[in-house]
Amino acid sequence: MSGQIVSTNIRFNLEKESDRTAWEYLQQRDKRQHRSYSRAVIAAVNDYFERRGRLFSDPYLETREKEDAFLQRVLETIRAGFDHAAPVSSAATLLNRLQNIPPQPASTENATQEDQQEADDTALDFVDSF
Repeated sequence: MSGQIVSTNIRFNLEKESDRTAWEYLQQRDKRQHRSYSRAVIAAVNDYFERRGRLFSDPYLETREKEDAFLQRVLETIRAGFDHAAPVSSAATLLNRLQNIPPQPASTENATQEDQQEADDTALDFVDSF
Protein backbone atom coordinates (compact mmCIF):
# COMPACT_ATOMS: atom_id res chain seq x y z
CA MET A 1 0.00 0.00 0.00
CA SER A 2 3.07 2.23 -0.02
CA GLY A 3 2.99 5.08 -2.46
CA GLN A 4 -0.74 5.65 -2.24
CA ILE A 5 -1.24 9.21 -1.11
CA VAL A 6 -4.58 10.95 -1.34
CA SER A 7 -4.60 14.72 -1.37
CA THR A 8 -7.60 16.75 -0.29
CA ASN A 9 -8.34 20.32 0.73
CA ILE A 10 -10.06 21.59 3.83
CA ARG A 11 -11.66 25.00 3.86
CA PHE A 12 -12.31 26.94 7.04
CA ASN A 13 -14.89 29.72 7.00
CA LEU A 14 -13.49 31.93 9.77
CA GLU A 15 -16.84 33.71 10.06
CA LYS A 16 -18.30 30.50 11.54
CA GLU A 17 -17.43 29.84 15.18
CA SER A 18 -16.85 26.09 14.81
CA ASP A 19 -14.60 26.57 11.76
CA ARG A 20 -12.63 29.32 13.47
CA THR A 21 -12.18 27.18 16.61
CA ALA A 22 -10.92 24.23 14.53
CA TRP A 23 -8.49 26.52 12.70
CA GLU A 24 -7.20 27.91 16.01
CA TYR A 25 -6.67 24.37 17.33
CA LEU A 26 -4.59 23.57 14.26
CA GLN A 27 -2.55 26.73 14.70
CA GLN A 28 -1.90 26.02 18.39
CA ARG A 29 -1.21 22.28 18.02
CA ASP A 30 1.77 20.67 19.74
CA LYS A 31 4.20 20.47 16.85
CA ARG A 32 6.19 17.70 18.53
CA GLN A 33 3.09 15.50 18.66
CA HIS A 34 1.52 16.56 15.34
CA ARG A 35 4.26 17.63 12.95
CA SER A 36 1.82 18.66 10.24
CA TYR A 37 -1.79 19.66 9.73
CA SER A 38 -2.31 16.26 8.11
CA ARG A 39 -1.17 14.38 11.24
CA ALA A 40 -3.42 16.52 13.48
CA VAL A 41 -6.45 16.12 11.21
CA ILE A 42 -5.88 12.36 10.85
CA ALA A 43 -5.69 11.94 14.65
CA ALA A 44 -8.82 14.05 15.19
CA VAL A 45 -10.87 12.24 12.53
CA ASN A 46 -9.81 8.80 13.77
CA ASP A 47 -10.54 9.68 17.42
CA TYR A 48 -13.94 11.10 16.51
CA PHE A 49 -15.13 8.12 14.51
CA GLU A 50 -13.66 5.52 16.89
CA ARG A 51 -15.46 7.16 19.82
CA ARG A 52 -18.64 7.41 17.80
CA GLY A 53 -18.41 3.68 17.04
CA ARG A 54 -17.85 2.85 20.72
CA LEU A 55 -20.86 4.99 21.70
CA PHE A 56 -23.00 3.24 19.09
CA SER A 57 -22.05 -0.22 20.37
CA ASP A 58 -22.28 0.84 24.05
CA PRO A 59 -24.88 3.59 24.54
CA TYR A 60 -24.04 3.95 28.26
CA LEU A 61 -20.31 4.54 27.69
CA GLU A 62 -20.57 8.32 27.95
CA THR A 63 -22.67 8.09 31.12
CA ARG A 64 -20.14 5.75 32.76
CA GLU A 65 -17.28 8.04 31.76
CA LYS A 66 -19.05 11.00 33.35
CA GLU A 67 -19.83 8.98 36.48
CA ASP A 68 -16.21 7.82 36.72
CA ALA A 69 -14.96 11.40 36.38
CA PHE A 70 -17.44 12.57 39.05
CA LEU A 71 -16.43 9.74 41.40
CA GLN A 72 -12.77 10.63 40.90
CA ARG A 73 -13.47 14.27 41.84
CA VAL A 74 -15.39 13.15 44.95
CA LEU A 75 -12.51 10.88 46.03
CA GLU A 76 -9.97 13.67 45.50
CA THR A 77 -12.11 16.03 47.59
CA ILE A 78 -12.40 13.49 50.40
CA ARG A 79 -8.64 12.85 50.32
CA ALA A 80 -7.96 16.58 50.47
CA GLY A 81 -10.30 16.87 53.46
CA PHE A 82 -8.50 14.06 55.28
CA ASP A 83 -5.15 15.68 54.54
CA HIS A 84 -6.29 18.83 56.35
CA ALA A 85 -7.78 16.96 59.33
CA ALA A 86 -5.78 15.67 62.27
CA PRO A 87 -4.84 12.11 61.27
CA VAL A 88 -5.21 10.40 64.66
CA SER A 89 -8.46 11.98 65.74
CA SER A 90 -10.11 11.57 62.34
CA ALA A 91 -9.07 7.92 62.14
CA ALA A 92 -10.40 7.25 65.64
CA THR A 93 -13.65 9.04 64.86
CA LEU A 94 -14.06 7.11 61.62
CA LEU A 95 -13.33 3.80 63.33
CA ASN A 96 -15.84 4.55 66.09
CA ARG A 97 -18.52 5.46 63.56
CA LEU A 98 -17.87 2.36 61.49
CA GLN A 99 -18.08 0.15 64.57
CA ASN A 100 -21.09 2.12 65.87
CA ILE A 101 -19.37 2.67 69.22
CA PRO A 102 -20.51 5.73 71.17
CA PRO A 103 -17.66 8.10 72.04
CA GLN A 104 -16.12 7.47 75.44
CA PRO A 105 -16.50 10.15 78.11
CA ALA A 106 -13.40 12.14 78.94
CA SER A 107 -11.17 10.34 81.43
CA THR A 108 -10.88 11.61 84.96
CA GLU A 109 -7.89 13.53 86.22
CA ASN A 110 -6.58 10.48 88.13
CA ALA A 111 -6.51 8.37 84.99
CA THR A 112 -4.64 11.15 83.21
CA GLN A 113 -2.06 11.31 86.00
CA GLU A 114 -1.66 7.52 85.91
CA ASP A 115 -1.15 7.61 82.15
CA GLN A 116 1.43 10.37 82.55
CA GLN A 117 3.27 8.42 85.26
CA GLU A 118 3.31 5.30 83.08
CA ALA A 119 4.65 7.30 80.12
CA ASP A 120 7.37 8.81 82.33
CA ASP A 121 8.37 5.35 83.62
CA THR A 122 8.55 3.99 80.08
CA ALA A 123 10.71 6.91 78.97
CA LEU A 124 13.08 6.43 81.94
CA ASP A 125 13.34 2.68 81.23
CA PHE A 126 14.23 3.50 77.64
CA VAL A 127 16.94 5.98 78.69
CA ASP A 128 18.33 3.50 81.25
CA SER A 129 18.73 0.88 78.50
CA PHE A 130 21.65 2.87 77.05
